[in-house]
Amino acid sequence: MDGTGSTRRGFIGGAAAVAAAAGTTALGGGRAAAAPRRRSGGRSVAVLGGGVAGLTAAHELAERGFQVTVYEKKAPGGKARSMDVPGSARGNRRPLPAEHGFRFFPGFYRNLPDTMRRIPFPGNAGGCHDNLVPSSEELFARIGHEDIRLPFHTIGEPPAVLTPDALRRALIGFFDAFGNIPATEMAYFASRMLVWFTSCERRRLDAWERMPWWEFIRAARMSPNYQRLLAIGITRNIVATKAEVASTRTVCTCVEAFFLNVLGRGADGEPDRVLNAPTDEAWIDPWVTYLRSLGVTFRVGWTVRDLRLEGGRIAEAVVQDPAGARQSVTADHFVSAMPVEHARTTWNAQVRAADPQLGRCDELRTDWMTGIQFYLTEPTPIVHGHINHIDSPWSITSVGQAQFWSGRDFPAQYGDGVAVDCLSADVSEWDRPGILYGKTAKQCTREEVAREVWAQMKAGLNDTGRTVLSDASLHSWFLDPAVEIGGPRPANDEQLLIHPVGTWFNRPQARTAIPNFFLCGDYVATDIDLATMEGANASARAAVNALLDEAGSGAERCAVIPLYRAPELELFRATDELRHRLGLPNALDLG
Repeated sequence: MDGTGSTRRGFIGGAAAVAAAAGTTALGGGRAAAAPRRRSGGRSVAVLGGGVAGLTAAHELAERGFQVTVYEKKAPGGKARSMDVPGSARGNRRPLPAEHGFRFFPGFYRNLPDTMRRIPFPGNAGGCHDNLVPSSEELFARIGHEDIRLPFHTIGEPPAVLTPDALRRALIGFFDAFGNIPATEMAYFASRMLVWFTSCERRRLDAWERMPWWEFIRAARMSPNYQRLLAIGITRNIVATKAEVASTRTVCTCVEAFFLNVLGRGADGEPDRVLNAPTDEAWIDPWVTYLRSLGVTFRVGWTVRDLRLEGGRIAEAVVQDPAGARQSVTADHFVSAMPVEHARTTWNAQVRAADPQLGRCDELRTDWMTGIQFYLTEPTPIVHGHINHIDSPWSITSVGQAQFWSGRDFPAQYGDGVAVDCLSADVSEWDRPGILYGKTAKQCTREEVAREVWAQMKAGLNDTGRTVLSDASLHSWFLDPAVEIGGPRPANDEQLLIHPVGTWFNRPQARTAIPNFFLCGDYVATDIDLATMEGANASARAAVNALLDEAGSGAERCAVIPLYRAPELELFRATDELRHRLGLPNALDLG
């Protein structure tokens, strides 16, 4: 195996040595001539980026008869793709499946599931959407505390009418299962959520976008369990961001959507769903096959370097091909579908001057949230769902995947026939010291990161005296190759947009001031207000609609499905609109 992963023998030996020492149980080319511009009645489109946003834009445009070419630096699917572990296949098996991070499809997603239904998959009437399977529970793995196992599905009999009182009871009933949280604190948390549920859109933007979630729920004044389980646990699982700095508007938007999903309101399915096979097999590969059948052309290994403005329009994109040569890409329309940290490097001074919202994107922040997979020689269905290693210094979440891959025989189809399961983990905190080396993840080597993550997961799961994760069952591991660590300048080529207070004001719209230039990606402003596959999909739909308007197309516009809103609460929000205009607090906000 290459430097991105390791076999069990070297891993365990090194981890044991560190643990013993620490007194701890082991855990370039020239520019090519410009190609002649294709003319097709304004119907040629260059999609710059082939992640979820780019594939969605290509999908919607191709179905409407546009000639689409997708330029992607690495592989279709972007951060959502799965990938092969190099050198791991034996016999006629496929390589072990790896990924940037595990995929999670909440039931409150509505746009992305619609797209998945429209991607044909053999034997599935509902296309790739039929490859979504629900989990039934979640585990909060504690260190020094009893683990908390939560049902993670819609409740049996939700309130018929969502009055504030019914919502309060439902909120307390659901979140009370999080464990030892004082009743007074639980009641206070429910009251803060009711303030959000009944706040008007103006207050949500003016007040709650500017207030950290930690402050909104007064976490600093509460018990450690309140802080760990409600303040931090919720943001880590649902929003994948840091409670102390995260925008209340962003967190509460997703908590509201998730909770309504639990109540069976306005959702596509169960609150927590995963795929029934590696992502490329269950979704990305069929998607690319379908898009090719519609005439979409893929240029994989092509990197966008610059955009040239002429006469107020984008005249060409300058790209670097797989051989390193500069190429000129021309089209009638350009859709930028790259992550913001890459997209903004392609906007030169002229392009930025043409639309001020592009310059504001420099204020958007990204951080590391990267996956590592552990391959095991014994089935390890720890819980039928995700695991929140709530006390881990590196903010780890994980999921045992083979239990959901019902149509796959893992040892018969993948790797060397010895590995039988994949425990896929996400590391969200790369700047705090670990428990083995006392170093941050960014300061560690790849091997040290793997040992630390394994040790931190064992510290929680094995804390009750039983052995859930055993060194003897560890076959190998794989860390996302986008991460470059162990040197003086750690780097991550695939980061995650984060949402500190005020982020919304710097998120751009899909339509730009440049008539033939459109934006999509999880950083573009959408209803979900969170960097997600759903946001990427919804922004691509908005970009396509703007392109259709600009092209004067008579094609049907894409449906951009908003998050569900409980109609019973509209009167409360209307009242709050008036109170906000008068400078009064929300009627339920008692401070």
